[in-house]
Amino acid sequence: MLLRNTYNEFIKIVSKPRSFLGFGALTILISLIIFAMKMDGETIVSFITASFEQTLSFNGKIVNGNLIAFIILQMLVVHIPLLVALVTGDLISGEAAMGTIRMLASKPISRTKIVFSKFLAGAIYTLLLTIWLGILSLVVSHLVFGSGDLIVLNSDGLVILQEADILWRFGLGFCVAFLALLTVATLSICFSAFAENSIGPIVATMAVIIVFTIIGSLDVTVFDSIKPYLFTTHMASWRSFFEDPIPFESIYQSIIVLIIHIVLLVLITIFKFNKKDITS
Repeated sequence: MLLRNTYNEFIKIVSKPRSFLGFGALTILISLIIFAMKMDGETIVSFITASFEQTLSFNGKIVNGNLIAFIILQMLVVHIPLLVALVTGDLISGEAAMGTIRMLASKPISRTKIVFSKFLAGAIYTLLLTIWLGILSLVVSHLVFGSGDLIVLNSDGLVILQEADILWRFGLGFCVAFLALLTVATLSICFSAFAENSIGPIVATMAVIIVFTIIGSLDVTVFDSIKPYLFTTHMASWRSFFEDPIPFESIYQSIIVLIIHIVLLVLITIFKFNKKDITS
């Protein structure tokens, strides 16, 4: 019954035009980035690496598919939460807005399983969006620019990763990125359980992300104790896979924090939906 209901919930998602907005937006944005890098990528990268050219000599093709894929991820992962919230923020509140929530709650399935079904359907959508991001950023970039070693600039300096040592880093990076986006999806579903329209959960989700991001970026002592517990602090943890050596302990901590957020938000959603009045 749970799987059947999850399938039905996913069908509801794909039947709405807004569900394809994320895929369309990603396609357009990534196409623009690839076009821009194809036209002027060498100049942009040369400007960034100019300060290192006095001590280092760069051979080979610096602007390649791996670098473009990394740039795309760096630019878009922080913006994709909006595309996720546009869909998942409607999963419960949309039922209330359309007046179908009473019929939904009267099904021969518990309200808890209904929440799980919506969560799983939202997770599948988020996964497909992440896979689409991976296909466009990695596959298309490699087709256009070819492959090669990856040069990454971080706080410790310049890291050069060999071509044979990159693909698995992208794979694990996408897994952590998916977990971060799933946290956003769960947050919007949770807000959706408290709302009667779709706009509220979407705006509330983005507001929380913006506030948490600002808190995380402020160099204020009073916020130092809570920064490690904000899920936004760990949304860019995928980037740690492109460090050498990889800080696995830090990545594990980020994964744990994200999972804890997901579990707590699902529990809050279940509690609220079980108490929700559907008679009015």
